[in-house]
Amino acid sequence: MRIMLIEDSALDRRRIGRFLKQWSLEYVAVENGADAWSLLQSPDAPSLVLLDWMLPGLDGIELCRRIRTLGANGTYIYTVMLTAKDKKQDLLTAMAAGADDYLSKPIDPSELRARLMVGKRILDLQQALRFAATHDFLTTLFNRSEILASLKREVARSARENKPTAIILADLDHFKLINDSLGHAAGDAVLKEVAQRLRSDLRTYDLVGRYGGEEFLLLLPNCDLITASRRADEIRSLVSKNAIVTTFAKVPVTVSMGVTVSGCTRGLTIEDLLQQADEALYHAKQNGRNCVRAFCETGTNAGPNHLR
Repeated sequence: MRIMLIEDSALDRRRIGRFLKQWSLEYVAVENGADAWSLLQSPDAPSLVLLDWMLPGLDGIELCRRIRTLGANGTYIYTVMLTAKDKKQDLLTAMAAGADDYLSKPIDPSELRARLMVGKRILDLQQALRFAATHDFLTTLFNRSEILASLKREVARSARENKPTAIILADLDHFKLINDSLGHAAGDAVLKEVAQRLRSDLRTYDLVGRYGGEEFLLLLPNCDLITASRRADEIRSLVSKNAIVTTFAKVPVTVSMGVTVSGCTRGLTIEDLLQQADEALYHAKQNGRNCVRAFCETGTNAGPNHLR
């Protein structure tokens, strides 16, 4: 948790900053609302703000209102208003502006620490809820809705930059047999390990999500069809290299993959691209499984000569 202290009084900044250092908390101190607002709009903005009400130029109430507009982008900043005002109407004004908590000056260190502990618990809970809303519980990969949202963003970005985005649809071969012969607990263990193997060989900006059941969707920005097919085969080989150890048995696993790329044909929708990847995956299944097939606009599907 990073903290921003917004306080125009040098004496109060030093005093509160000393407390934060004693508690080993990371913080940045700012003396006016305009500079604070600039920093709060950055990608690595602090998650908790100690905000003085009376500031030169942009005051604490207006800054608090602006902070709340950042929540439209999914960013929540926990805000504690610091002020010498002590009337109930002042408290209501601060809360109406979007403050989460209220601390009267002069600041009591024990009270400040208690407020910070509450703020951290709420931020941790919010982060956990946000993770649960965007990730698959079993594999911890992106869930279907989030990987599709990511696909939409990546395709839009690739169109702006005139660079392709590779779309790989991967399906575990004969997964139903694992569930039927060893049970769903073994199947879950296999899915978790396959997810880890898929994730382990990706670049930091590649994306992978659980598309549904035993299907996974991988997005590789700035990859043409040839490069994406090669990378898909490397990932396929990694997944099948070693049997997966479960509490029930060692389970050999293979995966079939269909590959397509955005940008080859203008006007294609997300649904069109997914259909292309699915068609290529179908051909991989028809050609014996444990292989990669790429979608071609001619209607045929092929991979490099060494692919099965």
